[in-house]
Amino acid sequence: MAYQALYRKYRPKTFSDVCGQEHITKILKSEVESDKIGHAYLFTGTRGTGKTTCAKILSRAVNCKNPQGGNPCGECDMCRMILSGEATDIVEIDAASNNGVDSIRELREQVVFSPAMAKYRVYIIDEVHMLSSGAFNALLKTLEEPPEHVVFILATTEVHKLPATILSRCQRFDFRRIDSEVISERLKYVASKENLKLTDDAATLIAAAADGGMRDALSILDLCAASGEEIDEAAVAAACSMAGNDYLISMADYINNSDSEGALILLDKLHNSSVDMSRLLIELTSHFRDLMIIKTVTSGKRPIVCSKAHLKALEKQADKFTLQEVLAIMNILQNAAALMPEANRRALMEMTVLRLCTPKLRNDIESLEMRVAALEAQGASVKEKAPVLNRREPEENHISSTKTVTGLEKADEVSPETPQEVPDKQEENITEGDGRVEKWQEIIEVLRVKSPLIAGVLEGSAAYIQGGRLLIDTKSTQFKTLVNGASPMYREAIKNAAEEVLGKRYNLGPYRKKVPESEISDPLAAFEEKLKSFEV
Repeated sequence: MAYQALYRKYRPKTFSDVCGQEHITKILKSEVESDKIGHAYLFTGTRGTGKTTCAKILSRAVNCKNPQGGNPCGECDMCRMILSGEATDIVEIDAASNNGVDSIRELREQVVFSPAMAKYRVYIIDEVHMLSSGAFNALLKTLEEPPEHVVFILATTEVHKLPATILSRCQRFDFRRIDSEVISERLKYVASKENLKLTDDAATLIAAAADGGMRDALSILDLCAASGEEIDEAAVAAACSMAGNDYLISMADYINNSDSEGALILLDKLHNSSVDMSRLLIELTSHFRDLMIIKTVTSGKRPIVCSKAHLKALEKQADKFTLQEVLAIMNILQNAAALMPEANRRALMEMTVLRLCTPKLRNDIESLEMRVAALEAQGASVKEKAPVLNRREPEENHISSTKTVTGLEKADEVSPETPQEVPDKQEENITEGDGRVEKWQEIIEVLRVKSPLIAGVLEGSAAYIQGGRLLIDTKSTQFKTLVNGASPMYREAIKNAAEEVLGKRYNLGPYRKKVPESEISDPLAAFEEKLKSFEV
């Protein structure tokens, strides 16, 4: 006997066996049991959710000689004939290949004849949205005044393409995506019947990949079973050409660290491993969608399908991103998905990853808003730290005095919740050579391994130790943006590297040379010097 695919072998035979569509099967059973059969039904929903299965069950139920609670008995002559495909009164039409007006006219000529053996002649028209305009017009007349012995069951995945005149003449049933837990339990049941070793995490991963479709889930299980080994997460990922959870976590980390080199190298490894770039794009989008859910859904059950271990990894990684960053990344991925069908998939994926790792290359609204917000925050910080020049008092009350404006206004120890710089009360004056860190280049080399982005930004810089702080002398504006951001990641990376090389942990601060008295005796000159220190 020829091998039968699992989705066909385990196709439900009764309404009670249908998974995840109880809101529909309950009504259909009630109509059959009360003998209130409609003349036209419309089943709509995504693929693999049970539309055709329920249509076949309904065709048997309305003709069953001994229905059981609205379900076909499966034992009478009519049930057996319909199941074996021998009943000529049950007609299945694929509208994708029979979409012309001639096919529907032929159907109209047949419906006037009484059923040969069954109580009802049932026409199941699959993918009905594929019918031409002329075919819809021809079908409309039949739906308006159907013979009593005829039942139409229309099935479609794109109900929006059906004319309103057709919709208004049918009982409409919307099939939902099947819950992942329901799919997972069904997969375990089928695996036990087939003597397959299916792990819980593998069942969860298959359910996630099936996206609410039971047929797709069983097809994936069938594909995995061909290996003859225990079906775990790795087997599922290999069978579906998935990137896997670890790859997605790593790719997201590269994006968070603005490490374009690491991201491209990882992408090359995935490509050489025959990972489909379109599939990877979908998975990466789903990954950031999960991060979005974690950052927004704080109570109740999160709509995320994954193993417990992966959920912990997601929660840890979600802390590294702001919600605005996640949305900006998802927007770029969605735009890439629209271009993927007609593009060089590898090149498009590489371009997309480069944009994600390099904020300056992004031109979407969300990324621009983030950059503007960063500039506004920087401007507000400068305004807060700028000295206020007191108005000149009346001559009789004025006491002449000259102050020397020197020192460091800010230490790096900034709370992630309040990334604006906080002025430091302690002033520190640094001169060339005073407390210079001779091993600064060694610290940069440590950073080059652990945080390549900040190491690149610090190229050509110098550092000094003063008052228990590590003061960094660099002309890079990007450095200030990174260390003053909401995430403490870059500040901690520098501190850790310095501690590893110097053997002591220092707080951070910006370096500013001591200004000669002659240059800052004038308050206006002092103000100008202060603005220069903030690169304004």
